[in-house]
Amino acid sequence: RCETEFASPAQSVIVIAASTGGPRALSEVVAQFPANLDAAILIVQHMPGDFLTSLARRLSQLGPIPVKVARADERILSGRAYLAPGDRHMSVMMQAGGAVIRIESGPAICGVRPSADPLFTSAAFAFGESVVGVVLTGMGRDGSEGLRAIRAAGGGAIVQDRASSIIYGMPRAALAMAGADRVVAPRLVASAVADLLISRRAVA
Repeated sequence: RCETEFASPAQSVIVIAASTGGPRALSEVVAQFPANLDAAILIVQHMPGDFLTSLARRLSQLGPIPVKVARADERILSGRAYLAPGDRHMSVMMQAGGAVIRIESGPAICGVRPSADPLFTSAAFAFGESVVGVVLTGMGRDGSEGLRAIRAAGGGAIVQDRASSIIYGMPRAALAMAGADRVVAPRLVASAVADLLISRRAVA
């Protein structure tokens, strides 16, 4: 089948940051999204690039959303999920015909590359209130600046709760810096995302 032939350019995006404990949390999150998801998912998971292809394959097998490692200049399509490649920052840029993925090898941010902050900040600029940012388990504070940018642009914010986090550093930092619309366990992220996107479309 040709999955991209009938997919439409994304009008909304879900951006996710994860580090230590992230693969397990992502497994719970991604599996809950429906096949007819009217948004794209972009994920920054801190892990060596050699493992990302197998992670993408595993996530694809858990639910109806195809997951792949992102490529530079790739169009962002609804109902698809994209993982940042190893040791590269991923961001989005709006062009005629829809948003595309940018891949860059700039310096590490907060000690990590890829960092979620460039993704979150660029998504806020490109999609405004049609973006939901999600910060999952992990050490450090990656994603907190970006989540603040998303909320400033009118987008939604979800943070993983302390009880389900392997490492609470990233969710705690994001909550302190940006606040959140919802604080939930990974298995409840998809429904929380749906609520936030619906509420924003209703007032658009």
